[in-house]
Amino acid sequence: MYVSIAATRATKHMRPYRGMWDLTHSFAYSNFGALMDAPLRRTALNSIHKNLKAKMVEFGGWEMPVEFSGLIDEHLNVRTRAGIFDVSHMGEIFINGPDATRLLQKVLSNNPGKLKHGQIQYSGLMTDQATFVDDLLCHRFSDDSYFLCVNASNAEKDFDWIHERASGFNCAVENRSPELSQVALQGPFSEAIFRPYTNIDLSKLRYYWFAEGDVMGEKAIVSRTGYTGEDGFEIYVRWDAGPAVFERILEDNAGCGLKPTGLGARDTLRLEAKMCLYGHEIDETTTPLEADLEWTVSWDKPAFDGRDVLRKQKELGIDRKLVGFEMVDRGIARHGYAVVQNGQQIGRVTSGTHSPYLKKAIGLAYVPVGLSALGTEIDILIREKSCRARVIETPFYKRKK
Repeated sequence: MYVSIAATRATKHMRPYRGMWDLTHSFAYSNFGALMDAPLRRTALNSIHKNLKAKMVEFGGWEMPVEFSGLIDEHLNVRTRAGIFDVSHMGEIFINGPDATRLLQKVLSNNPGKLKHGQIQYSGLMTDQATFVDDLLCHRFSDDSYFLCVNASNAEKDFDWIHERASGFNCAVENRSPELSQVALQGPFSEAIFRPYTNIDLSKLRYYWFAEGDVMGEKAIVSRTGYTGEDGFEIYVRWDAGPAVFERILEDNAGCGLKPTGLGARDTLRLEAKMCLYGHEIDETTTPLEADLEWTVSWDKPAFDGRDVLRKQKELGIDRKLVGFEMVDRGIARHGYAVVQNGQQIGRVTSGTHSPYLKKAIGLAYVPVGLSALGTEIDILIREKSCRARVIETPFYKRKK
């Protein structure tokens, strides 16, 4: 591996960030949830963002850029050209050893054993109740070597969770998050922009695959993944190399449509693409079946945490389901707003915004299964007024191949 071995035990003095900040809530930046009892952390790119006059905010214990030129401008630029993101706050957990696959089979809902070397899989890290500790991307280097990219606010919690369940397994679980910077390049121009900076043949790197190679003289992992619904890459380099990678690519391509992009547009882009956000669509109270993520469950693999609970839920049927909706009446349904019927709450909105690209108000909500069919109209309480919405097909946006 190209990075040094990190400590295999996370520190316990920090309390995991449990909520997820609602970036779309009128952009008031007020719904932070419970932040970690620790000094504000900064990525290696922090000074670059400030030099670019980004609006900086506290997010899950990190100081991060929420916007540079403006959320709508950045969102539309990613859809039509390309945006570059600092996502170095994300967590990276490496698992190596003869029992690495067996351990991951136990803790993940999907089947890492089906991955080829260099392939990536979206999966849930599961509780015994078949709910989400987190959602993550599982990368397979070899038969006994994996890398998990996990949510920033959950990195230490995830590491502790996996490490505690690794007893009796012949493998090492290592939290290397402090060693790595992560830069995301997203949008239809991404491949053309990134090609000159790496020796990896990007034309052969398929969606949800990754490769190890060189980026600007640095050893790197490059994956063809992202959180926007667009083509693009996520680039992992050593922590101190992140600023040079971000800054040079941006400076060289600013005249070619590339713009720095913040967390605000990242959130609206992922919502248009119906990509779940931990703390909103999924958490330790929701299951993959309820979250419309049964495709992440491998029923035919060895037993995994929560499998029996999940099988029982599948046999009996779910009571609620995550659906996409568009507003019929005027108004924007935000995270936490109530779905109502006859004055009683029957569901809740998990995410909502006015879509910059589709130019309409959209959102995701948990509703009773009986109200989940396409075309069904539901009522959402917006500022104490019942407003009509309609269940529609998701993802709201899907890029052309």
